[in-house]
Amino acid sequence: MWHPRLPPTRLVLAYGALWAVLAAATGYGFRDAGGAASPVVDLLLPLVVLAVAVPLSRNRPMVAVLVVNGLCALGLADSATPANAHVLSLAALSCLLGVRVARARGPLMVLAACLGVDLATCTVLRVPAVWWFYTLTVVPAALLLPWLAGRHWRGRRELVRDGWRLAQSLEERQHLVAERARLAERADIAADMHDSLGHVLSLVALRAGALELSPDLTDRDRADLAELRETIADAVEELLQTITVLHEPQEAETESPTGAGGLSVKGTVADLLGRAAASGVPVSWEQRGAVPALPPLVERGMYRVVQEALTNAIKHAPGRAVRVGIDHASDHTRVSVVNAAAQEDGLVRQADEQAPTTGGRGLTGLRERVTVLGGTLHTGPHQGGFRVIAVLPHHASARPLTQTAVTGTDRHTDHRAPESAERLAAVRRAARRRTIAAFAAPVAAAAFFVPAAAYLAWQLTTGVLPPSRFDALEPGLPRAELGRLLPARTFPYPPDHARSAPRPPGADCEFYRSGRDLLDQVDLYRLCWSEGTLVAKDTLEANRN
Repeated sequence: MWHPRLPPTRLVLAYGALWAVLAAATGYGFRDAGGAASPVVDLLLPLVVLAVAVPLSRNRPMVAVLVVNGLCALGLADSATPANAHVLSLAALSCLLGVRVARARGPLMVLAACLGVDLATCTVLRVPAVWWFYTLTVVPAALLLPWLAGRHWRGRRELVRDGWRLAQSLEERQHLVAERARLAERADIAADMHDSLGHVLSLVALRAGALELSPDLTDRDRADLAELRETIADAVEELLQTITVLHEPQEAETESPTGAGGLSVKGTVADLLGRAAASGVPVSWEQRGAVPALPPLVERGMYRVVQEALTNAIKHAPGRAVRVGIDHASDHTRVSVVNAAAQEDGLVRQADEQAPTTGGRGLTGLRERVTVLGGTLHTGPHQGGFRVIAVLPHHASARPLTQTAVTGTDRHTDHRAPESAERLAAVRRAARRRTIAAFAAPVAAAAFFVPAAAYLAWQLTTGVLPPSRFDALEPGLPRAELGRLLPARTFPYPPDHARSAPRPPGADCEFYRSGRDLLDQVDLYRLCWSEGTLVAKDTLEANRN
């Protein structure tokens, strides 16, 4: 069963209050018109139209404006005065049109159509000049100015609403920033675990393997050492699995160059290489150039490069010679680690930096660290072995990672502005358009209507014959003698009853207004001339039909 959808009670009360105000204005206008007004046409019909147009203004505001404008056009047929209370209803619904319709094109077309209907009504009814003046000034003002006020109100509401939405979005992003900081700390812990613990465990496994070959050990000792080495290998694998969980690929972008929350660097590069040599790693190193005062970030990066390269050499090429070179320049330090890789079936085991035993995190994490410091990292096979070369600038500045730094490949980077900046720019453009429309629309309307209204007002005020001068005109006197009492121009818009009034045979009649009132009708003076002589003068009442 179909149930009609009823509007909320608050909306019904608002529509009822608006209709009551407009109905009161209509009733006041009906009472002010006196006995000349028709109860059906001037009171009952407008109340019914308003009862339809007010709720219609919610979903069809343009149609509601057209309907109420019909009341104004109907009021132009009044022979007493063009002014009526319907123009207040037109202004109210025009304001609602500006509030409820965002685009300007449709409402402007509706306002132009309303004005066209009113001008066509004036043309068909052949109304007096005062009606034309009213149609060209009061009605456009009731249409345009309230519509602009409604658009301004709508713009302010949208600006406030977008501001609250932006505040909510910023609050959500703040929570995301905190979450990303937590993930970055986890990534730092994972990187330090891989660099420090992985290296130490590899050295322990290498030392255990070397002890297995000692001739002084019994078979039981060798078995214990073999079990120890296997246990260490299992611990390394578990450590790599834990690092994989902590250091997810998508979190690499939040890598912090300071390593907050991570493990600290223990000793210098010389200490690191000394411990490796003591563990049986055939390592040699050479340092060239004057050693400058390096920033802590650069020292940490240099240490990690050597540590990671040694760890890979111990894992994938045990027993092979490792050469470490450190070259200090004036503005950067170059670190190179080269080793001969072990051969198995003619394949270089270390050539693939994504080897399964490393979990793919070693060189990738090292590249991220070097890139964050503003340096470069090059890795790959070299003369049957493997080479790692890092160039670290001395004045390192932390910078965010790009997709190229994370993956080592060149990809397009999105340089779009933040969403908040785009939304702010859109709101500013909309506000700028409304401001331009608020100034341009009245200027355009004034450019069209003001000249016409000014010309009409000029015609109404220059064709005025004061009553004192009219009384001084005596029939039978020539025009040359009476010319000083006559205005420069005649009134060009006399009503039909004045044009059709009886006149002396063979005489030409001219009309003059008796006052300068522009919004009300005044009595007309008629002067009839025959061969340059005034033969008759008459007073035509303004309210005569």
